[in-house]
Amino acid sequence: MRTARDAVTVAGLYLRWLGYGDIRGAVKRAPSGVRVSARGVLALIEPSVQPTSLRDVECVWLSAMSDAVTCVCFSLAGYEEPARARADTLAIPLFVIDLAGTPQPVNGAADELVAAG
Repeated sequence: MRTARDAVTVAGLYLRWLGYGDIRGAVKRAPSGVRVSARGVLALIEPSVQPTSLRDVECVWLSAMSDAVTCVCFSLAGYEEPARARADTLAIPLFVIDLAGTPQPVNGAADELVAAG
């Protein structure tokens, strides 16, 4: 993993592997992260060296709820503890993209998504 684009590409390919087709282009959003959407899912990819925040997790969840789709989060630097706790409460799958470019499940919702995928 060298660039933010690498992280977005990995997340898009992983979503396709999970069975989500029709991946739509990445959209930069403030204050951080990139959104990728596909049929039935909205994903947040945080390609920075900062852990994904509670605010980021809640924002992508709210956006997904308004579109009636599933949300998933990918991060290079992991998640702040409050973000992980809220994701567990809301059953949001969290993944960390390791340096080799492989998404690793972080919570039970991510394990379930992979098993069902």
